[in-house]
Amino acid sequence: MAMSKDPHAPHAPHRRQLLRALAAAVAAGPVAALAARAQPGGAASGAGAGAETRFPLRPITLWVPWPAGGATDLTMRLLAELAGRHLGQKVVVENRAGAGGTLAMPILQQAAPDGYTLAQLPYPALRAPHIQRVLWDPIRDTTPILQISGVTFGMVVPAGSTLRSVADVIAFARANPGDLTVATNGAGTTPHAVMDELAARHGFSYIHVPYKGTSEQMLAVASGQVMLGINSNGFAPFVDSGRLRLLAIFAEHRTRRWPNVPTLKELGHGIVATSPYGLVGPSGMAPAVVATLHEAFRAAMHDPAHVAELAKYDQEPDYLGPADYGRSLRESYAAEKRAAERLGLRPS
Repeated sequence: MAMSKDPHAPHAPHRRQLLRALAAAVAAGPVAALAARAQPGGAASGAGAGAETRFPLRPITLWVPWPAGGATDLTMRLLAELAGRHLGQKVVVENRAGAGGTLAMPILQQAAPDGYTLAQLPYPALRAPHIQRVLWDPIRDTTPILQISGVTFGMVVPAGSTLRSVADVIAFARANPGDLTVATNGAGTTPHAVMDELAARHGFSYIHVPYKGTSEQMLAVASGQVMLGINSNGFAPFVDSGRLRLLAIFAEHRTRRWPNVPTLKELGHGIVATSPYGLVGPSGMAPAVVATLHEAFRAAMHDPAHVAELAKYDQEPDYLGPADYGRSLRESYAAEKRAAERLGLRPS
C-alpha cells in the first residue's frame, strides 16, 4: 500500500546535505563542532545549504583596557594569538587605556552581541559604578565567557629609598601629613582602593598620582618622581633588576618568586587583593557562540606558552566557566557595593 508523502518532511537530498555538514564539523573536533552550531542560520539549525554554517567567519576584536606593552597587554596578546588558532580566525587586540581600566565597557555596551567584540574585564569595572557615575553596568551589559587569572599586587619604592617596610611608610605618612606621594594605575583601581583603606585604618593622608599604565608608573617610581608605587606584578622586571624594592604583596600567601617579601595580611593589615579578571562580550550573546569562544579561550589559557607567560608576572591560570564566572562577577559586584557604602563613597 502506497504511503502518502508528508508535505512537511524535509527533502531527502537537503537532509543528507545537512547531516553531512554536521558530521564533518563533529569530526573536526569539539571547537569546530560548536562553531558549526554557533551560527543561528547554520547547518545545525536546518536553515538551508546556502546559509552561513559556522562562527567565526571574520576576525574578532579583543579590547584590552590597558596600555600596550604592559604585563596584562602582553599576556592578553599571546592568549588572543593562541585562541585564534583554535577558532580559525585572528583575534585582534586593541587597546583603550585610561579611567582605571574601565574604558572597554562603553564599547561593549554599544557593540552587537554577535561574538566579534570581546573585552578583558578587570576588577575595577566592578567597583567604578559604586563610586562614580557611569552609563554602563558590568553585569547588565556583559555576557561572561571565562575567568582567566588574577594578578599579584605589591607596594614598591625606589631601591635607594629610606622606606624599607610598610611600617616605615605608615610612620612617615603620619609624621608628614600630605607629603607621601603614591603612584597607582588609576583612580578607583584596586591599588588605589587598598591605599585608601590603609590610610583610613592608620589615620594618614597622601597625594595620589594616577598613571595610565604600569611601565610609565614604575619608571616614575624608580626615578624618584614619586615616593611609592602600588600596582600589579608588571613591577617584576624592575624588582628583579634591583631598580625597585618590593615592600609587601597583597596576595593570600607569599610568592615563590619573592619568598622573603611579606604579605599585607601577615603584617596584620588584614588585606588580601588579587583582582581576578576574565573575558566578556556584549549582553545577549547566543549560547552557542559563547560556547565556541569559551572552548577556544579555555584551550588557549591552558596552553604551556600562555602559562609560562603568566608565570613571568607571578600569575597562574584561574579558570571559571561562563556560569561560574558570571556568578563570581555578581558576588564581587555586590561586595564592592557594600565596601563603597561602608567607606561612605557615592557616585559623583
